[in-house]
Amino acid sequence: MINERLKSHVVNRLLPRVQRPAQYLGGEVNAVRKDHGEVRGKLCLAFPDMYTIGMSHHGLQVLYSLMNGRDDWVCERAFTPWIDMEAELRRAAVPLYSLESFTPLAAFDVIGFTLQYEISYANVLTMLDLGGIPLASNERTMADPLVIAGGPCAQNPEPMAPFIDVFVVGDGEPSLPLLCDTWLELREAAAAAGGFAIGAAGRQHREEALAELAARLPFAYVPRFYEPEYGSDGRLIAIRPTRPDVPETIEPSVIDDLDAMPLPAAPIVPYIECVHDRIAIEIMRGCPWQCRFCQSTVIKRPLRVRQVETIVAAALAAYRNTGFNEISLLSLSTSDYPYFAELLKRMHETFHPLGVRIALPSLRVNEQLRGVATLLAGDRRGLTLAPEVARDDMREQIRKKITNEDLYVGCREAFRHGWRHVKLYFMCGLPGERAVDLDGIVEMAETISRIGREELGHYARVTASVSNFVPKPHTPYQWNGMQSREYLRWAHGYLRSKRRIRAVEIKCHPIETSLLEGVLSRGDRRVAPAILLAWQCGARLDSWTEQLDPGRWWQALADVGVDVETVLHRAEPLDARLPWDHINVRKGRTYLEKEQARAVAQLTAMAGAT
Repeated sequence: MINERLKSHVVNRLLPRVQRPAQYLGGEVNAVRKDHGEVRGKLCLAFPDMYTIGMSHHGLQVLYSLMNGRDDWVCERAFTPWIDMEAELRRAAVPLYSLESFTPLAAFDVIGFTLQYEISYANVLTMLDLGGIPLASNERTMADPLVIAGGPCAQNPEPMAPFIDVFVVGDGEPSLPLLCDTWLELREAAAAAGGFAIGAAGRQHREEALAELAARLPFAYVPRFYEPEYGSDGRLIAIRPTRPDVPETIEPSVIDDLDAMPLPAAPIVPYIECVHDRIAIEIMRGCPWQCRFCQSTVIKRPLRVRQVETIVAAALAAYRNTGFNEISLLSLSTSDYPYFAELLKRMHETFHPLGVRIALPSLRVNEQLRGVATLLAGDRRGLTLAPEVARDDMREQIRKKITNEDLYVGCREAFRHGWRHVKLYFMCGLPGERAVDLDGIVEMAETISRIGREELGHYARVTASVSNFVPKPHTPYQWNGMQSREYLRWAHGYLRSKRRIRAVEIKCHPIETSLLEGVLSRGDRRVAPAILLAWQCGARLDSWTEQLDPGRWWQALADVGVDVETVLHRAEPLDARLPWDHINVRKGRTYLEKEQARAVAQLTAMAGAT
């Protein structure tokens, strides 16, 4: 059932005044519409970024398909509007609405945010405010939707704690339906008991319902029931429950059998070009390796795989229901999939006759790479690899077990089979980094370009994309500080000065963006007022380069008293209490402590050798 009056107003009055209006229309191929009067619960998946980004996110398609597969729930979508559309919504006093039915966000039972990137935090506030939902969790009553958030950023929920009712930790497929059902049960009970009162009474009813939810669901973190305690020096001492009926720590939700979890058979086909216009199939969750810098390998344990036939069948169904001409095989490390060669062979047999390309966005540099060029007969636009660092001793320190020989042989085979471009992902600013490590990045990129000249007759185009290392929560490096702005500026300049081959491009991630990501990912609850203040001062869609004003953020952090130098650059002892310690991960903190101690020992040995 569509709110025709609201839709008519938006289409006739607002959309003629904005860019790319199709992203605000809904009605795409495979979008699901249900009569709200015939379902028990209404969920809106809210992606805190533009439509072109959110519609490229595989997790949104998975959860959308999962919840709409149920007869008793409807699941719809909303995205952060661009600046022009936000202005039009505010000018016309029109609430942010779902694309499927033009229902205002405030009319849903549950609003679910996926927090993929810390720089998007202000967008959550934009969507809540435009949707008519109080920004502060403690100001909501039972008449307001339950505001939940999941995704990798939920691993340190504290900076967004005042704005979110419940953080969902771990896998979303088993946790989201259970959370939605539980909340609906509590909401219906409250309605029967007159719990939809306004004001203090209504807020108290919501408080009790949230406490019941937190007590029942071990993966649900309700931050209002946890109080941080700080020492006289400003260091965090503890985060303590304020009620006896909520758990002290939060356990992640984990899928036991990934192969049994259905993949979207009919993903939505966007109206406009998105970042990834293709079918995405997750073939494996988790990673067999244990790189010390990587948060995903920790929070996505244990390793789980889908069977080859499951993957091929899901890809074929999605192709028939969409007509996309590219299929991306997703995992943290696709070439580590245990049946990799068999999968590529079956995908080639099935999709090459249909003219469908197979994309592998996350190849690991290993012996499997040598055979990719012969196994993969579709996409020749570029080979993407992530060596991360270029020297053996630094690889040992970060626990990235790859060899240059495998990398170079694999690239040579790719050039022989028609590839023309290689993209390499590196990091700078890692603990113990030296000038020779930066030299190695340029040397590796130029070596690959020369291999291309031998095979192609001209230097191959190689892009070395260099990100600035952020010590993320729940990694062995979480006790390390981030490198300074001055060091990163020097490192970027040094890398560019070393380049000699014009076909090689050195692209460095913006430093201010990385520093802000560091503050928002490593900060505690004292960062939350700065997020609110930056938003009030105009922070919008900051993950878009043209929108980010770093000065606005640094001023907001200073105005609320956040010591950025401490949050970003102070190394912590192993016994320090960290803002995310109450969020548990597989293997636990003890494993991370051991890995950090080993890393420190290896760094000491490296320093002695030089």
